[in-house]
Amino acid sequence: MEYVYDFMLNILTEYAKLLTYKPTIPPRATELCSEAMACEANGLAQEFMMESMERSPTHTIPCTMPPPYNVSSLASFLEKKNTLIKEVELWETYSR
Repeated sequence: MEYVYDFMLNILTEYAKLLTYKPTIPPRATELCSEAMACEANGLAQEFMMESMERSPTHTIPCTMPPPYNVSSLASFLEKKNTLIKEVELWETYSR
């Protein structure tokens, strides 16, 4: 749960690079801080909002992709997967 907001920020930032819309601030807009939304809540709801509030951005990337499989390791992985599926199917037939 710690890196969810970092991941969401990264995804939204990358998506924003694709957009051509230029946002403008309406003339009568008022700025809200994150604490203002939590102030209206009470009890556990306020506690959870304050706990999940992002305090500062992180300087690490949210996730890393594993390296792609080479042909032999992919074949080994798929064979193991098929073996496990067959084993579970055997368990299901014997349990009936």
